[in-house]
Amino acid sequence: MAKTNPGRFFEDYNVGDVIKHAVPRTVSGGERALYHALYPARHALYSSDEFARGSGLPCAPLDDLAAFHIVFGKTVPDVSLNAVANLGYAEGRWLKPVYEGDTLRSESEVIGVKQNSNGKSGVVYVRTRGLNQDDDVVMEYVRWVMVRKGNLDAPAPDTVIPELNKVIAPEDLVVPAGLDFTSYDFTLAGEPHRWGDYEVGEVINHVDGVTVEEAEHMLATRLWQNTAKVHFDTTARPDGSRLIYGGHVISMARALSFNGLANAQMIVGLNGGAHANPCLSGTTIRAWSEVLDKAETAAPGVGAIRLRLVATSGGDAFQLKGSDGKYKPEVLLDLDYWALMPL
Repeated sequence: MAKTNPGRFFEDYNVGDVIKHAVPRTVSGGERALYHALYPARHALYSSDEFARGSGLPCAPLDDLAAFHIVFGKTVPDVSLNAVANLGYAEGRWLKPVYEGDTLRSESEVIGVKQNSNGKSGVVYVRTRGLNQDDDVVMEYVRWVMVRKGNLDAPAPDTVIPELNKVIAPEDLVVPAGLDFTSYDFTLAGEPHRWGDYEVGEVINHVDGVTVEEAEHMLATRLWQNTAKVHFDTTARPDGSRLIYGGHVISMARALSFNGLANAQMIVGLNGGAHANPCLSGTTIRAWSEVLDKAETAAPGVGAIRLRLVATSGGDAFQLKGSDGKYKPEVLLDLDYWALMPL
């Protein structure tokens, strides 16, 4: 009996399967420190226990994207170990902050499959939930990933493509219990711009750039216990390169967005996202954001802002797609999310 796990291939997935992923992970202050070392992350609510307490929380939570990476990383051995590429996200919601001492685990339900026309791979859709030690769901999201077939002669399954909401309604966003921005300290947060200062349609160039190094992206991916072969093994891709984990690009772009969106403190919704083009070591990531929508919340002093976050490697910075309707080659990430901001 084989003791090693080669990972699942496309033909191993069936709609309705529920996969409980190993291994649970208890979060410490080390995750926060490493996250802030790997990315230029400076949002005050995640950096300072005192600032978080002044905003009605018991202490600074783990960065929302760090919690996402931990939940995501658990799923890789069962969902995307043999992936060609992670393609997109939808219906993501952060339901409860993650604090030091919480233990996170993940489970996924297969909600769709579609074999590609080449017969060599297919797209698998999963809905993943991250749970803490009390079985509270801290976050959930849908993603779809292209996975290789292990047996090219395996019959194609019936195509099932789930219907997914393009946008999370503001009333379905969950504001953390106790969050209160009525005494928000804009000086300590780093910028004076509040919810009312942003207009729908406004585009913000975040100015700064960061060049990704080989060692750092592999360190980050190992931190989240993501074992996908394409991120580490140079023989896993035809060109001999290591593909940078898409979440690394998301976190880098989000951190760069601090310059212009320092008060977009908590991510609470992920409407959609696409890794438009692969990112490799040596790429300099830049970012810009577009304000797509705004909404008030029931929490005191708290507004919700919907943002499109785009990461690029240069070129015509504010053009997403060419005349053919396809993403331009310099576009790395197109992410649509909701964040909480002081009114």
